[in-house]
Amino acid sequence: MPEQNDDNESLIYHLEALRSTLIRCFVSVAVVLPFTFFAAPKALNYLIKILIGNNKITLNYFSPAEVFLLQIKIALVIDLIICFPYIVKNIWDFILPALYEHEKKFIKSIVLVSSTLFIAGVLFCIFILLPLIINFGVSFATPDIQAVFGISNVINLSLWLAVIFGLTFQVPLITYYLIKWDIISYESVSSKRSYIIVILLIIAAILTPPDVVSQITLFIPTYLLFELGLLFSKKKKTKSLTYSCYQVLGLNYG
Repeated sequence: MPEQNDDNESLIYHLEALRSTLIRCFVSVAVVLPFTFFAAPKALNYLIKILIGNNKITLNYFSPAEVFLLQIKIALVIDLIICFPYIVKNIWDFILPALYEHEKKFIKSIVLVSSTLFIAGVLFCIFILLPLIINFGVSFATPDIQAVFGISNVINLSLWLAVIFGLTFQVPLITYYLIKWDIISYESVSSKRSYIIVILLIIAAILTPPDVVSQITLFIPTYLLFELGLLFSKKKKTKSLTYSCYQVLGLNYG
């Protein structure tokens, strides 16, 4: 019975700790939200300037609350970005006691690399891909055919593609660890590049708007990132093999 009581007390303690962690995360989002909502109009205008560039077009809205709702959405996105480090810290503090030292180092490294790749994907999408899509759409305009873009369509597409590219930029990390953990072998992956190219093209066609520019612009960096993951995996494999040979020969490595 004492052991059962200890287990129950331990479970209650962890549930209370989880509850406190979640409350702190939600409170931080709620506290920052008014400030991000105040900054949302300027952020929206800045994003529009990036997307439109030198094109002489305007974005239109078709209902009284449309722009207001977009500002709320952008405010939430900015809020989550600002609060992300604090949220991650609280989650990290919650799970930290249950981890071994090597697990702590692994999670720290993978969170840092994954966050960097996600930010790089978002920036690539906003500053390179989205202006290309706008330019592609404007290129069809003639004296008799004028482009009229709805602001909701453009901004929602921008946010969706930004998330997609942030996730797509995780490809080298996923490839590297799948090979490192021997879930798949380097040889089997590298020998099936043609199949992987077809799969990536299909994914790009599903996730992007129905135009060639955005599909190719998603496919090219995704494939290059896949090759980057293979390259790092190959270097890691070569290093491990060299280390094993030195051990067999009884020599010091490095």
